[in-house]
Amino acid sequence: MCGPQTQDGTSRLAALAPCDRSGRPPRDHTTDRLQAGRVRRDRRQLDRTAVQTHLAGHTRILAVADEVDELLYGDRLPTLKPDLVLSCGDLPFDYLEYLVSRMDVPLLYVPGNHDESLEPRDMSWMPLRAELPIPGPQGCDNIDGRVVEVHGLRIAGLGGSVRYKEGPNQYSQGQMGRRALKLELRLRLKRVRAGRKLDILVTHAPPFGLAEAKDGAHVGFVALLRLVQNFQPLLHVHGHIHPYGQVMPERMLKSTRVINVVPSRLIDL
Repeated sequence: MCGPQTQDGTSRLAALAPCDRSGRPPRDHTTDRLQAGRVRRDRRQLDRTAVQTHLAGHTRILAVADEVDELLYGDRLPTLKPDLVLSCGDLPFDYLEYLVSRMDVPLLYVPGNHDESLEPRDMSWMPLRAELPIPGPQGCDNIDGRVVEVHGLRIAGLGGSVRYKEGPNQYSQGQMGRRALKLELRLRLKRVRAGRKLDILVTHAPPFGLAEAKDGAHVGFVALLRLVQNFQPLLHVHGHIHPYGQVMPERMLKSTRVINVVPSRLIDL
């Protein structure tokens, strides 16, 4: 009989398992596996907590849309010190180029319904050695229909508005639904980080039902509402709805902050 003895002379451990040659009971591998599993879970939780802490308090975003904000010209702009600029569309390209050159931080954008088409042009007529012009503002990154990672944030974009006339960057509800489905498939292939696959959604139009305007051109997209509900990003920024001098309040869709950023908003995550 081995192990510590009880008052009645029985061993607490040896009564359950035979002793090895050293007089000690064999190692309990089941307990080892359980402890290792707990350690792995604890480490994953620490990783999630670290990422969430980073996202919660250390990323400052300047978001712009639709109207040039004259207050961003001059000496005030450098004092904002954003880590990232997001444009939700319908802004002059030279304005975006000014912002990215003054602040020297990444600027991600999606096109609005008043922007020109950013589809690659037919360059078959150009000499082979000619440099191909890149559509869109220089120094900025078009994320329309894409998923990118910047400063530890997973960011997706969908530009355009509900179609109400002929022109680029306008879609029916069905067309935007197909575009959103492609984006959703890309997101689902991404590894879950900090409990989510998407941190920020950047669009021109609002999600359906959260628009301040009710006319057909501004009601927003059902597909965007579904995207936010399915992925619950930390933040969804959009434009398209002009506040005409009023400050539009933030709204919550489940756990997602939804913000109309026209003409500009400074957001801390």
